[in-house]
Amino acid sequence: MIATTAIIYPNVKLGHNVIIEDYCLIGIPFAGYSGEDTIIGDNALIRSHTVVYAGNKIGVHFETGNQANIREFNIIGNHVSVGTLSVIEHHITIEDEVRIHSQAFVPEYTTLAKRCWIGPNVVLTNAKYPQSPNVKNQLKGVYVGENVKIGANATILPNIRIEKNALIGAGSVVTKNVDANSIVVGNPAAFIRMIHY
Repeated sequence: MIATTAIIYPNVKLGHNVIIEDYCLIGIPFAGYSGEDTIIGDNALIRSHTVVYAGNKIGVHFETGNQANIREFNIIGNHVSVGTLSVIEHHITIEDEVRIHSQAFVPEYTTLAKRCWIGPNVVLTNAKYPQSPNVKNQLKGVYVGENVKIGANATILPNIRIEKNALIGAGSVVTKNVDANSIVVGNPAAFIRMIHY
């Protein structure tokens, strides 16, 4: 079902049983757009006022909250959820079963590995020196490993790697890489203990 108030641009390919609610914009051309397809897999639920730019490849069972914004050239896997008012910039890889809560910010060149969980108001960054000369050519996104959980209001600095199963405490500021199976908390985030499975 596609709401009559939604706008679906040319070169959008929708799977079966896709629901697109009121006032969504799907497949918006961007600067330099040259006809790239936008693909959204089966059983997607795209809630009202969501914006999806052209050139995205999105798997099955994709879901957004209201007013999510997804820029161009992202690869998004199956069973991914992007919460209300979250912003997904361009050239991002989001693997299967990732959950991004409300009002999160995910910048260019970030990778979110399988089943990671991004809490509300989390900010990932990619510019070490914002507005410096040539900054656009020096952007380095965050790598978030499998099953990582990042608590609400955490901030992750550019080019940080958070390895699998790690837990980032709410409100933490992560300034260095985080080892697998570890818990870090605070500003700057410090190691607390290992997680034992």
